[in-house]
Amino acid sequence: MARLRGRAQKGERLRAGIPQGHWKTTTFVAGLRLTGMTAPMVLDGPMNSAAFLAYLQQVLVPELKPRPPTRAARCATQ
Repeated sequence: MARLRGRAQKGERLRAGIPQGHWKTTTFVAGLRLTGMTAPMVLDGPMNSAAFLAYLQQVLVPELKPRPPTRAARCATQ
């Protein structure tokens, strides 16, 4: 975003360069569990269907495989 305000000498025009749309997008996606964040992934660029499918197959699904129950979970079921 371009700056809306600046400082210049009295009677002088403020001149400053601003970027003209050469932005780079970084996308962060992750899964959220009760125990915290899981399966994070960062992409250089926007998310598209191919990137989302790769995230599901390579990162999220392997992370969501069943784990052995913890001691707290076993106590809660008794």
